[in-house]
Amino acid sequence: MAATYESIMSDLKAGKFANIYLLQGEEPYYIDQISGYIEDHVLTPDERIFNQTVVYGKDTDVRNLDMMARRFPAMAKYQVVIVKEAQELKKIDDLVYYVQKPQKTTILVLCHKYKTLDKRKKLAALIEKTGVLFTSAKLYENKIPAWIESYVKGIGFTIDPRATRLLTEYLGTDLSKISNELDKLAIALPKGAQVTPEAIQDNIGISKDYNNFELQKVISTGNVEKAARIVAHFAKNQKDNPLVLTITSLYGFYSKMLVYWQYAGKDTNTQCAAMGCSPYFLRDYQDAAKRLTLPKTVAGISLLREYDLRSKGVGNVSTDAGALLQELVFKLMH
Repeated sequence: MAATYESIMSDLKAGKFANIYLLQGEEPYYIDQISGYIEDHVLTPDERIFNQTVVYGKDTDVRNLDMMARRFPAMAKYQVVIVKEAQELKKIDDLVYYVQKPQKTTILVLCHKYKTLDKRKKLAALIEKTGVLFTSAKLYENKIPAWIESYVKGIGFTIDPRATRLLTEYLGTDLSKISNELDKLAIALPKGAQVTPEAIQDNIGISKDYNNFELQKVISTGNVEKAARIVAHFAKNQKDNPLVLTITSLYGFYSKMLVYWQYAGKDTNTQCAAMGCSPYFLRDYQDAAKRLTLPKTVAGISLLREYDLRSKGVGNVSTDAGALLQELVFKLMH
C-alpha cells in the first residue's frame, strides 16, 4: 500500500511490520527516519548480531539480495535486511520474483533515495499492493516554516517567527540539516524554552544581525547605515558569507517581490501560493513594497544579474567580492 510517514511510524511503534518497504523519493530525511527506526528498534541488540544485514546497492546485486532475504532468522522472530542507496542496485526490477513470494520472517527495506521507481512497471505496483510503498516528496520553501514549527513543538520547544525565518534563510529546504541544528538547540536550551535568533546565534553560529535576511530587510527599508555595517561584516568574513550566496539570496527576494507586484490586491492565500512563501512572511514583502516599487524591483533584478556575471569574471572586470558587494548594495539602495 502507499503510505504516509505518520502511518508508517505509527505501525512500526505498534510492532506492526510489513515484509517489504520501498522508501523512495527526492527528500532523504523521511527515508532515513523510517529505515533508522527499523534498524534500531525491530530487533534487540543481541538479535541483530545474526539477524540484521545492512548493504549498499552498489555493493550487491539482486541475486545476492534474494538469497539474503530468503534466509530464516536465528533465534528471533524476524530478520531485517536494509538496502541503503538502493537506487544504485542494478536490475532492481528483477526483485519482482522475490516480491511475488517474499519470506514471511524477513523485513526487507529498500532505501531508494532521490529517485522513484516507474509505477508502470511491475515491481513498484506489486510492492504497493503487498508491502509498503512510501514516496518522500521534497518540501518547497514555503512549507519549511510550518515544518520547523512542528518539529520544534515535537521536541518540546516553541520558536520565535524571526528565528524560523533565520533558519529557513540559512538552511534552505534540507530537512536533515534543519533537524540536526534544532537537535543541537534542544540539548543547549532548557526544556520548554523559546528558540530565538539570539539562541541560534549562540548555539548554531548564524548571526542574528549579519545575515542575508537582514541585508534584504535594510535594503528594502533604506537603512543605509546598517547596510554598510552588514556589507563590511560580509567583506571581512567572506568564507561564511560568500558573495554568490548573497546574490542568490537577494535574487530570490527580488524575484518574490516581482511576483508580489503581479499579484498585488489579491487575497493572502493567492499571493503566498504565487510567491512560494509562507503567510508568516508576507508582511515582510508588504513592508518592502512601500519602498521597492515595481520599477525598482525590475531594476534590482537587472543589477543582480549584472553583478552575478561580474563576480564570475565576465566582462574582464575586478572580481573582488567585498568591493562588488559594496557597489551592488549601493546601487540597489539608490
